[in-house]
Amino acid sequence: MADKQKIGRLGEELAFRKLRQEGYHILERNFCCPLGEIDLIAREGGDLVFIEVKTRSSKRFGLPQEAVDWRKQRRLYRLAEYYMISKNLTATSCRFDVAAVLLTAKNTARIQIIKSAFSLSGGW
Repeated sequence: MADKQKIGRLGEELAFRKLRQEGYHILERNFCCPLGEIDLIAREGGDLVFIEVKTRSSKRFGLPQEAVDWRKQRRLYRLAEYYMISKNLTATSCRFDVAAVLLTAKNTARIQIIKSAFSLSGGW
């Protein structure tokens, strides 16, 4: 479990750096509330962006972004809704991005930022 947490923390730090490089203004890291946690919350352009970071050390179990299934998406939507209400940002446009971090055997990382990775406008 410790290795998994270490990999997750490394992935979040790498994603944080990449997002800042790409012009995201990070507002929150690891925002916690009674419903759970959001990895990163940022502003990019005119949007409030909720970012899920997924890190894998190999492709054996699929790509990192494939771990953001409909259950995770629904949970992130609820967390985002909680955040927006608590910060009085309900009139703000928002989107959900995924930062997919794939660590390679040569101590490098491939980081892919997937903008508007999913939408829940259709409800469930």
